[in-house]
Amino acid sequence: MAIVKGMLAALFVVLSLCGAEAQYKLKLAKLKYNGGGDWYANKTALPNLIEFCGKELGIILAPEEDIVEASSRDIFLYPYVYMTGHGNVVFSEADAANLRKYLTGGGFLHIDDNYGLDKFIRLELKKVFPELELVEIPYDHPIYHQKFDFPNGLPKIHEHDGKPAQGLGLFYEGRLVVFYSYESDLGNGWEDRRIHNDPEEKRLEALKMGANIISYCFTHPN
Repeated sequence: MAIVKGMLAALFVVLSLCGAEAQYKLKLAKLKYNGGGDWYANKTALPNLIEFCGKELGIILAPEEDIVEASSRDIFLYPYVYMTGHGNVVFSEADAANLRKYLTGGGFLHIDDNYGLDKFIRLELKKVFPELELVEIPYDHPIYHQKFDFPNGLPKIHEHDGKPAQGLGLFYEGRLVVFYSYESDLGNGWEDRRIHNDPEEKRLEALKMGANIISYCFTHPN
């Protein structure tokens, strides 16, 4: 998988140079999980982020994301997988084993707490990486300094409990394999403005941070 992701990163550079005439399109995916939580939340988020990345970064992506289950072999087709929701999450043994194989082999999971996910996802991540702890990602980490500069880390898009936004991560053998945006709500900021009526400057902050995540994922293979 590390080799595959390296090839994807190289392909990203080629596609960026080819522009709109390129025929092949990479795809992002949204994670479908069990437990009753609304994994399908933020329906307009990824299409808007994809469009923004095309305009600002020149990254050619399919205009809509695919849906992939945690235990599916298809997960290995995607360099970036997005996970969100408000409620319960349950990873089976097969889910956890497949996610671990995907992530240790070069995959990248972005978990975006949509308010209510936190207490569940922390427990389920322990099934995937029982030996690892979520840590706050330092502000000088490259994920905050791609095309867009975030010197103070993750932007605060929605209030939630009023806690500061935190970018948390799981590092496997020194590589960031899971990025967890907590108390931020990037996905709501990516959505159509009519849905949450967020100020345009907040939406732009969210989209810029999302573009940084995509850029980091595609250009830092391991």
